[in-house]
Amino acid sequence: MPQVVDFYLELDGILRVAPASGAVVATRGSPSLCIATMSFEQSAGRIGAEPSPAPRLGEGAPAGEASPAMRLQILSTEHWSLLASRSLAWNESFSRAGMFLTTLSGAIVALGLVGGATGFGNAFSLFALVILPVVLFIGVATWIRLGASNYHEAQCVIGMNRIRAAYLELAPDLARYFVMSAHDDFPGIGVTMGVQPGGGRGFWLMQMLAGTPTVVAILNSVLVGAIAAIAALRAGGPPATVILVGAAGFVLAVALQRWYVQRDIDRLQASLHPLFPTPGAHA
Repeated sequence: MPQVVDFYLELDGILRVAPASGAVVATRGSPSLCIATMSFEQSAGRIGAEPSPAPRLGEGAPAGEASPAMRLQILSTEHWSLLASRSLAWNESFSRAGMFLTTLSGAIVALGLVGGATGFGNAFSLFALVILPVVLFIGVATWIRLGASNYHEAQCVIGMNRIRAAYLELAPDLARYFVMSAHDDFPGIGVTMGVQPGGGRGFWLMQMLAGTPTVVAILNSVLVGAIAAIAALRAGGPPATVILVGAAGFVLAVALQRWYVQRDIDRLQASLHPLFPTPGAHA
C-alpha cells in the first residue's frame, strides 16, 4: 500500500519528515510550514529499492563462450601488445649495435693516435691489449643481446600470425585484404618478416649474412684475431707466426659464434609446433 509522508519545513530552516498519521512537533516553539505532500511505494519496509549489484564478467554465461565482439577486442589487445614488444626489441637492437660501432670507432681512432705518437712500439701494443678486449666485451654482449632480440621477434611474429588466423576465422571474407601471413610455420614467419618466399637455403643464408647480428659477429671475430696477433707479436713471435695466430683466432671466433647461433635455431625449431601451417609448404 502507498504510504503518505508529509514534508515540513520549519521557519528556522530545519527539515522535518513524518508519516501522515503522525504529528510534527516544533522543538523550538516555531510554527511549521507545510511545503508538500507526496506518496511513494515502500518496499519490504525500506524506502526505495537498492540497486542490484552489477554482474561480473563471465557470470551468467557458460565458460569458454564469448561474443564475437569480445573475441575481437581480446585479439586486438594482444595484437597491439605484440607490436609494441616487437618495436621495443628493434629499438634496443639498433641502440646496442650503434653503441658498439661507436665504441669500436673511438678505439680505432685512439689506437691510431697512440701508434703515431709511439711509433707503433711496445707502448702501442700494450695500449691495444688494454683497450681492444674492452671493445670485444661490448661486442660480444651486443651480439648475444641481438640474438635474444631476434628470438623475441620470432615469437612475436608467431603470435601475430596466429592472431591473423583468428581474424580470418571471425571474418573469412577478409582474407584477400591481408598482406602478411596467417600461418605460424617458418614459411609464414618469413612472409611476415619480409623475406621473399621461394628463395631456397642460399637466399636464407644471404639474409643471415646481411643481418646486424652477423655483422657484429664478424667484427668480434676480427677483434679476437687482432688481439691474438698483437699478443703473439708482443711475445716475440715471427711475422708468419703472428699472422697464423691471428687467422686462427678469427676462425675460432667465427666457429664458436656459428655454433651458438645454430644451437638457438635448433632450439627454436624444436619448440615450434605450428597450429596453422602453410598449405603445401610441407608436402
